[in-house]
Amino acid sequence: MKYKAKNIYPSSNTKKISLSFLLSSIIILGIFSANQSLGKAYSVGGNKTNIPYVGVNMRGYYTSVTQIKNSTSHLPVNYYDDSFRLISQAGMNHVRYVFFWESYVKNPSAFIQELTDVARAGDKWGIHILYDNHQFHTSSWLNPQRGTGFPSFLFSDNSTYSYGSGGGPKYETAKIWWNAWWNRAIKDSKGTDGWTLLADFLKNIVNTVDKNKSTLGYEIVNEPQVHSDDQWQKVGTFNTFMVNALRQVTQKTIAYSQQIPSSPNDPTIDLTSENMAKMAPNDKNNVVFKVSSGYGVPTPGSFFEKRLNIYAKAAQLAGVPLYVGEWNKVTRQKTTNEENQTSFEINPDISDITQAEANMIVQKFKEMNVWGMTYWLWNFRTNDIPNFNLITVGPGGHIQPTKYFSVVQNAYHDVFGIPTGNTTQSVATVQ
Repeated sequence: MKYKAKNIYPSSNTKKISLSFLLSSIIILGIFSANQSLGKAYSVGGNKTNIPYVGVNMRGYYTSVTQIKNSTSHLPVNYYDDSFRLISQAGMNHVRYVFFWESYVKNPSAFIQELTDVARAGDKWGIHILYDNHQFHTSSWLNPQRGTGFPSFLFSDNSTYSYGSGGGPKYETAKIWWNAWWNRAIKDSKGTDGWTLLADFLKNIVNTVDKNKSTLGYEIVNEPQVHSDDQWQKVGTFNTFMVNALRQVTQKTIAYSQQIPSSPNDPTIDLTSENMAKMAPNDKNNVVFKVSSGYGVPTPGSFFEKRLNIYAKAAQLAGVPLYVGEWNKVTRQKTTNEENQTSFEINPDISDITQAEANMIVQKFKEMNVWGMTYWLWNFRTNDIPNFNLITVGPGGHIQPTKYFSVVQNAYHDVFGIPTGNTTQSVATVQ
């Protein structure tokens, strides 16, 4: 079921071509290239096969802890070696590895050592790793219950960003902070701006893993927040700054991310492909546009199909490949919290994904000719949403793939014809 890009070049044996035919060919070729810009995807980052990067998101331990909470969990022994073995045996070639800036600040040495272990395991099992600088609800400083991302020193010295005041898109504190971030007005106590501090942090990541053959590239920051239409271009300026800074130390793939809020119906921003294309950096060499699928099935005419089409056109306008960094399927229900605020939250009891749905999602990605895709999530910690975790760790410390790992494995196999091995054996123990 492998597929190849069409040959868009005329035969070298052609000796005589009329001027009018040549001009027509150039015009047609230009139109074809614009419409098929994502076809460059499989040569980006060194992937020379006809199969895109297919795999899972993965979280670790020291690279995922918050500054606010102390964790009592333990990383399973040989977690990375055994995890990458299972992923590789399932026919997958890719991991998007999630880490947080505030985790590095909390314990730099343990953070870097864990990244080193990740890269070595990836080398051993032939997994291509994209290192994702993740944020969710901005920071644990703003959201101690659920947030992780930016370190507390970017908030604690300013009374505007009070502890626990909210880091999600609906909170005023988050809106103020992100507006300041795009204006390059966030600084530490020494007066160094946040963009420079982030670039220096990511350079530490590059210096740790860039030499490893498993390293595919780096994501600047996951799902930054945009709260007004004048910020689209500012995000592009930020991404240009970050790409230029990272190109001083690496030539590997760099991913820039879609924004949140991300609903086409959101009244605060004009979510169009043209606006999203403004987020692209000036230097687009070996750069990809990372998006999330919306955690739903993109059936014809659905919200999820509409959202993916907006992303695809934005990537086309920017002239970069599209990378679906997160896909899954959940069910949301309207809820009202203790502050009398209404939102649509995931209902764990009724969230699920079937084999047919997974196949439909992956088939859509294939039709879109995406550069890569990763399912959310491979994590040794438990999750209230069953299909948000591809493994469990039993009482004896054994890692066991869940039924959802088979669903993901089968979807990649059914759509791309990827051969798979046995993934049912329990492995690893907890320290």
